[in-house]
Amino acid sequence: FGRVRIYAKGHARYIYVQSLGYNLMLKDLKPAHPRQAIALLLLALFSGILTFIYTILRRKLSPLKELDQEVQKFAKGELDLQIRPHGNDEIGKIAATFKKAVDSLKEQIESKNLFMRNMMHELKTPITKGRILAESIDDFEDKELLIKSFERMNEIITELARVEKLTSRNLSLNPQIVSFDALVEKAKKLLLCQEDRVVKAYHNFRLTVDPDHFVIVLKNLIDNAIKFSSDHKAIIRATPAKIEIVSKGEPLKHPLSYYTEPFSQEEKKNDGFGLGLYIVKSILEIHGAKLNHRYEEGNNIFEIILPDKASRRYTNKRVKVTAALKR
Repeated sequence: FGRVRIYAKGHARYIYVQSLGYNLMLKDLKPAHPRQAIALLLLALFSGILTFIYTILRRKLSPLKELDQEVQKFAKGELDLQIRPHGNDEIGKIAATFKKAVDSLKEQIESKNLFMRNMMHELKTPITKGRILAESIDDFEDKELLIKSFERMNEIITELARVEKLTSRNLSLNPQIVSFDALVEKAKKLLLCQEDRVVKAYHNFRLTVDPDHFVIVLKNLIDNAIKFSSDHKAIIRATPAKIEIVSKGEPLKHPLSYYTEPFSQEEKKNDGFGLGLYIVKSILEIHGAKLNHRYEEGNNIFEIILPDKASRRYTNKRVKVTAALKR
């Protein structure tokens, strides 16, 4: 007779047999956890497969990520894109088609800009000559009519040139800290309007804008207010956060977006070029500002929302007003 005992030390298992004066110890060589080993093996195999699939997908989707970045740039108005088609699969075909469309658009824009530059150059010379010859006419009424006609044509050329710059993204800003009141006075000077046509309802302040282009914004809005209002007056209300051009009259027949499109039909019917509010909106967008409109108590109110960086309190006495606005 004897006895059998089982011992465990770590992961090893032993069987101890004691019988009739002899002892025998056997070690269990069978793995302790065969299921765990198989599970670890399957996990490693599955991880390897996933890593392989991820690597393949990343290589396949890398061109799509590059294409998405270029599409985002295109959505912001950039045309100088780096589009590189990879392979001949679906993504490569889409990239090639998109590149062809962008190249075609760039050619059309360049062709349009070249046409406009040539047209404006050819028109400038006869307009200038006609303006000079008109000065020599003795009849005052005919002379004044001709001068106004030539000045009107010259104004059209100037606005077309500005539109060409806006659409071709060649407009660069020169931001300066300027007096708002000086901008208003400059706009009035460009309009050649009577003093009582513009009513100021604000305290002066300074703001950071491109004075040459922001004056055009104020000039166009004030001009529209005077031209289309029932009393032919424009009221200017302004703070460092927003500017409002107020005029009495009927509400707009269409949403603001209709009038900010180039060559708005309703503006043309009222002796405009259909470019005024389009130019206003484009210049404000480049400044980071917004143009809104609302109708309250018989008044059309065009509102300019200025970005935070544009407004400056009228407290820094050392800041110089733009030289062009001092004159």
